[in-house]
Amino acid sequence: MSHFSTVRTELRDRESLLAALRDLGLDPKEGQAAVRGYRGQQEAADVVCLQDGASDIGFRWNAQAGHFDLVTDLDLWNRPAPIERFLSQLHQRYALQAILAGSASEGFQVSEQRTSQDGSIELVVTRWQD
Repeated sequence: MSHFSTVRTELRDRESLLAALRDLGLDPKEGQAAVRGYRGQQEAADVVCLQDGASDIGFRWNAQAGHFDLVTDLDLWNRPAPIERFLSQLHQRYALQAILAGSASEGFQVSEQRTSQDGSIELVVTRWQD
């Protein structure tokens, strides 16, 4: 029998989360929606990425803890990578998006962005002062 699992994350910023999910090729939908699982079971979430032939991926805001929790049916996790790898990739893209947003708000511009073979990302940001 299948069931939904909730995985704690450190993801706190909705816009960075949405951008990170898009970076990973997902199409996040906002608003109270249902994450679909085994035999039509559903679980409520604030951000949902619908999946064909697999359990949907959802994120529910945990107001008490101040972060998003991942919600999915791990028994139906039919993705090319295990959930740990997905979360690792998501956290990397989330960090990148948060850094880009924060540096832009401080007046910095990305002058260079490189991704190494090992998957690490190097950013060079600049800011001109008068």
